[in-house]
Amino acid sequence: MRRPVFQADFRADLFASLVVFLVALPLCVGVALASGVPAELGLVTGMVGGLVAGLLPGSSLQVSGPAAGLTVLVYEAVREYGVKTLGVLVLAAGLVQIGLGLLRLGRWFRAVSVAVVHGMLAGIGLVLIAGQVYALGDTVAPAGGLGKIAGLVSLPGRVGPVALSVGAATIAVLLLWPRWRPGARLVPAPLVAVAGATAVTWLCDLDVRRVEVRGVLDAVRLPEVADFGRLTEVGVLGTVAAFALIASAESLFSAAAVDRLHRGPRTEYDKELIAQGAGNAVCGVLGALPMTAVIVRSAANVQAGARTKASRVLHGVWLLLFTALLPAALGVVPVAALAGLLVHAGCRLVPVRELRGLWRGHRGEVVVLSVTAIVIVVGNLFEGVLVGLVLAVAKTAWDVSHVHVESEDRGEAGIVVRVLGHATFLRLPKLLDALEAVPRDRKVRLELGGLRYVDRACAAALEGWAAERTALGSGVGGHQ
Repeated sequence: MRRPVFQADFRADLFASLVVFLVALPLCVGVALASGVPAELGLVTGMVGGLVAGLLPGSSLQVSGPAAGLTVLVYEAVREYGVKTLGVLVLAAGLVQIGLGLLRLGRWFRAVSVAVVHGMLAGIGLVLIAGQVYALGDTVAPAGGLGKIAGLVSLPGRVGPVALSVGAATIAVLLLWPRWRPGARLVPAPLVAVAGATAVTWLCDLDVRRVEVRGVLDAVRLPEVADFGRLTEVGVLGTVAAFALIASAESLFSAAAVDRLHRGPRTEYDKELIAQGAGNAVCGVLGALPMTAVIVRSAANVQAGARTKASRVLHGVWLLLFTALLPAALGVVPVAALAGLLVHAGCRLVPVRELRGLWRGHRGEVVVLSVTAIVIVVGNLFEGVLVGLVLAVAKTAWDVSHVHVESEDRGEAGIVVRVLGHATFLRLPKLLDALEAVPRDRKVRLELGGLRYVDRACAAALEGWAAERTALGSGVGGHQ
């Protein structure tokens, strides 16, 4: 019975690997161009995602490669430090990920606030859309998130109508093709959209900008000893930390989502983090883009019927063969088509459905999400995530800081005041207001047995209030 089962698994994995390859190919190229690096580096990262991370234990059906979620950060890093330093940044981030996995910290990434994650994705999506709208019209995008948004006002007069038509047609195909389910099962929408745009551009000889092809050997650059010296710079270390943390979070959140799509083995989070780190270390040695697990490719892998990790390894093989045998094919792909692909990807990063649900029941989460996204657009990705995490912690502290003051009048025996719940400085004004409302001319018995937590600020306030009542002569009994 083993051989027929093995053959069935291999056939399923072979078909799934081809589907993932067809999804990954245009995305690898598009993410590389949006990141400001040669297209070939995106393909190299895709290969490593399949051949290195795909072989290692962790997740069985999750597929790794360059992701739109890191595009903004990589673009800023390349602009700030140069493409020569990219390999060192990615290598260092990979080593950090391996260390986090060995310390068994992978599972803790699941504790990050969902609002922060959605805010991060929304901010990335908005910046990605704002930048790629310029590429849709074959024009240069201004630097910075605010610059891109401000430049949209004058954009209509600068776009190339032919390129814009190609990009718009690509987006239309991406939206409409999945509605034809038989066709979508056979050929993924990204391939149909980009291949169709490429064919029309080539047959009609349209005057639009095309992908520049340099060859893998020319694009790949091994880090030099001098490059590692930049790791002493504070800004570079911050970028490494951002690469490692955001890539890890995106990969492990993707793993949780993929596990819900199939009934196979569950993800081992620490091992998956080590696998992602090993892949990024190899990408860094080759001077390529950082990689993460990508939900789009992973979902395509599961939906195509993949059964084992062979499918994700084989998708790396197909990327390798394409890069080795048909690199010149990239030279006919219009940049506007890839920009349309990324605008569509950016729109999918903005969690519109989640916002509706959160607004109905958790408006504080919407605030965290919105502020995180705004800071990313106005500032940068690292600052946005930090601000979001601080807000999420503050919101949690506020939510759990419920303090309640009860008063019971016992006539001549005086008033019993009970303080219940969690007394923290966030609720100190409420606590003091309730205590000050107790009549000053009555005896008071203060009971603190219902307090589950009291911080130093509230403890000092309670002691001060008791001392004041004693000085007034009303006294405080039963202070516990």
